[in-house]
Amino acid sequence: MRAKSATVRKVLGDAKYNSIEVSKLINRVMLDGKKSVAEKQVYKAIELIATKTKQDGLEALKTALAVIAPKMEVRSRRIGGAAYQVPMPVSPRRQFSLAIRWLVTCAESRTNKDYHSFGEKLAAEVVDALNNTGGAIKKRDDIHRMADANKAFSHFRW
Repeated sequence: MRAKSATVRKVLGDAKYNSIEVSKLINRVMLDGKKSVAEKQVYKAIELIATKTKQDGLEALKTALAVIAPKMEVRSRRIGGAAYQVPMPVSPRRQFSLAIRWLVTCAESRTNKDYHSFGEKLAAEVVDALNNTGGAIKKRDDIHRMADANKAFSHFRW
């Protein structure tokens, strides 16, 4: 058990939309401290999302993050020398964190000649998430499937 829980830092909204979600996405996309480059790519992605979905890009992004967010996950728990995968509900902060992480990593792993920038990859991943397809949704489904398969161990929840 920890002596003291970690302090949660307050993140300010981004420059264009004043949104905490966009700000956290920019921070996740950023490489080598180049925030302005990350901002350009994320804003480009939001504009592309707006043109592809014909709705507000920011709202579409928030909806996609809500769709990607996992509700249950498995956590390892040692009982009597054996490690069990115990399904547990995911806290809202961790849901959001995982959703952003999966969105960015799946966008990064997209390889195709159709994409010229990371912004286009990110936009494509968000549009796929809204259509319930894509890498991030597959990741969420895998996590849910694992939790469902280990339902027998749910009585070990602490």
